[in-house]
Amino acid sequence: MQSKLLKSNNIQVKVSESEARRAVETILKWIGEDPNREGLIDTPKRVVDSLKEHFSGYLEDPSHVLQKTFTEISGYQDMVLLKGIKLYSHCEHHMAPIKGVAHIAYYPNTKVVGISKLARVVEIYSKRLQIQERLTSEIANTINFTLKPKGVAVMIEASHSCINNRGINQKDVKMKTHTLIGCFRNDAEISRRFFQLII
Repeated sequence: MQSKLLKSNNIQVKVSESEARRAVETILKWIGEDPNREGLIDTPKRVVDSLKEHFSGYLEDPSHVLQKTFTEISGYQDMVLLKGIKLYSHCEHHMAPIKGVAHIAYYPNTKVVGISKLARVVEIYSKRLQIQERLTSEIANTINFTLKPKGVAVMIEASHSCINNRGINQKDVKMKTHTLIGCFRNDAEISRRFFQLII
């Protein structure tokens, strides 16, 4: 029987896939549905399979994908910017979808990383329950810690279903967050260039 190990405050709980499916059946009953009707027979399995994909980031180490670097950069010492990385996450308060884009820049010190790896870091952290502020910081701090560049900048703009489609129902509201490290924080001209380039 397949199970997943959940860690929270140093407590480890094994939850089997069948237990997760039964939990979905319970929710279906709670909302007033019949889990045994034709259209819902396979819904618990589909929901669990979907959750495995949505939250696969817990099973991956984002710093590991940045380990493969390149030092043959012919003296390149300017900003590296990857703009418009699509992200899809879920807020930890309502498990409601978050959709947006991330922009990542860094100033190489002695090495660069393949640009797809930057997008993978965004994907891994996004596939966890999140708040946007933490997501922004986690991406920036991981790149900074692993690549040790002169500086890192991350900006995220996203729509949150928990405010767009429920509660206060502000349909067009978007949230912007950014984290600046190193030269991006200490040099106003470099940070100005970053924000100008991502417009």
